Amino acid sequence: MRALGAERGAGPSRLGASSLLADGVSFAYRNRIVLEGVRLELHPGEWLALLGPNGAGKSTLLRLMAGLVRPSAGVVWLGGERLERISSWKRGQQIAFLPQSGVYPEDLTVEEAVELGRTPHLGLLGRAGQADREAVEWAMQETQVSAFRHRLLPTLSGGERQRVLLARALAARPQFLLLDEPTNHLDLHHQADFLALLAGLRAQGLGILTVLHDPNLARQADRVAFLADGRLLALGQPGEVLTEALLQGVYGPQVRVRQLEGQPVVLLGG
Repeated sequence: MRALGAERGAGPSRLGASSLLADGVSFAYRNRIVLEGVRLELHPGEWLALLGPNGAGKSTLLRLMAGLVRPSAGVVWLGGERLERISSWKRGQQIAFLPQSGVYPEDLTVEEAVELGRTPHLGLLGRAGQADREAVEWAMQETQVSAFRHRLLPTLSGGERQRVLLARALAARPQFLLLDEPTNHLDLHHQADFLALLAGLRAQGLGILTVLHDPNLARQADRVAFLADGRLLALGQPGEVLTEALLQGVYGPQVRVRQLEGQPVVLLGG
């Protein structure tokens, strides 16, 4: 069955110059199929939310599109180039990946942590120039962490630490930003702040792909992709994908979808 709203065609000929495309990718781990024939394209200046139950293959797809692992079938394209043929340094300049949890030495300050994001742009001598310093300053300003640039990472709250990790990713000045459950462990206030930051970055032309656990958080995205059992079930605008029929088919009959100001609201029971 074709996924709702699935993109048609294959190969880089249909890509924009800067698009990031997982083109029919599959992945298996220890003889267990994790992804099978998934096609998902991320455009510059759009926010694409990736949803699905635990074990659906969301994190694996994100890592494939970041170039951290290779598909067992299919191709990931960055523009007209196969991602696997692009050096890790060049990939790091164009694609920033933020995992579910980032680990840094406890003696790093906020500014030092953000500076690590410039690593793909530094030469063999690792010397930072004016462009690097400007990128770090821009990233800290965008994420509102400049005020505590000299604080050590362990002294930060969860919301502050997550903004620092985002600033580190942004310091590379990438074209695409891939985030694996970035709102996990954040309270409602910090979730709203973080998603507002992403909306502002999208407006600046950054292509953003986020794995999210809560379907209601995906309402702010331009498009939603829904994975289950390693396959793409649906792809389209939030109102097209977040339907009661689809969600009940995956999570069970206790799921309800109501409309609020033209947007779907996902509820349990009621």
